[in-house]
Amino acid sequence: MHHPVYVGDHGVLLDVAEAIAADWAALGVRGSFLARNLDTGEQLGFDVEEMVPLASVVKVPLALVVLDRIADGDLDPAHSVTVDPAHSSVGPTGLAAFRYPATVAVGDLLLQMLSVSDNAAADTLLDLVPVADVDARLRDWGCGDIRMRHRMNHMYECAAGAAGNDFSLALELAVRDEQADRHTIQTLDPAYANAGSAAALVGLLQRVWCDGISVPGATAELRRLMGLQVFTHRLASELRTDTLRWSGKTGTFLHLRHEIGVVEAESGDRVAVAALTRADRCAGLAADVDLAIGGAGREAFEVLRR
Repeated sequence: MHHPVYVGDHGVLLDVAEAIAADWAALGVRGSFLARNLDTGEQLGFDVEEMVPLASVVKVPLALVVLDRIADGDLDPAHSVTVDPAHSSVGPTGLAAFRYPATVAVGDLLLQMLSVSDNAAADTLLDLVPVADVDARLRDWGCGDIRMRHRMNHMYECAAGAAGNDFSLALELAVRDEQADRHTIQTLDPAYANAGSAAALVGLLQRVWCDGISVPGATAELRRLMGLQVFTHRLASELRTDTLRWSGKTGTFLHLRHEIGVVEAESGDRVAVAALTRADRCAGLAADVDLAIGGAGREAFEVLRR
């Protein structure tokens, strides 16, 4: 049986972290969780250093590197690129779901990638800023525990290589391998996947929200774009009201259900959250897991706000 490693600055925070881990375990979910007040530094969570495949959460550091290139003048956000579905990445949203070629500006590719998690937009940006360059820039910034190793479409290529075009079988393999601690699908192996830890991701969010990385123009634009995400079924489900603003990015692939982001209150409270989960069930939809992620974010925010 897995025993989480908890973090918390005092007993109340540790109690909340333990309660969240217990709720997840009751649903058959293993994962990492970290929430941190960006101004007081108080935090709570568990297994925060564990490296996990990130799925589409990796689009956040990718976006920051692209925005940094734009700020340096190496990329023009108005530069247009034609995306042809015959050669682009697969996915259910955005340009990845288009049937005909479309010409889109670099700045709008960033919007598509972060607002609707468009895989084709992400891989088109990686044509302009290669994977190795993104990974190197993250290391230069001191973000070595966030690794970019492959294009988004490589996740689907590896799943198809293991299970043909049967993604139900790919999900079964992912769940089986999680229980056996092995990886038939390479992009679910943290040693080969786009991967990161909850601690590293919250650290990145803190630097983005406090203008402590890249340049203020790039971080401000990343904050704006993350605030436009359309998906509200995970952390945002409990962290969006008239007095709260949520800016986030989900990540979903086979049994992975993630989200990272920052909740900001009118009172001035700012809490960064990373929730990275792997489920033990062969279900493409798991509303109870999504709601448990949202509940964890709300509980953490309420105890961490001043």
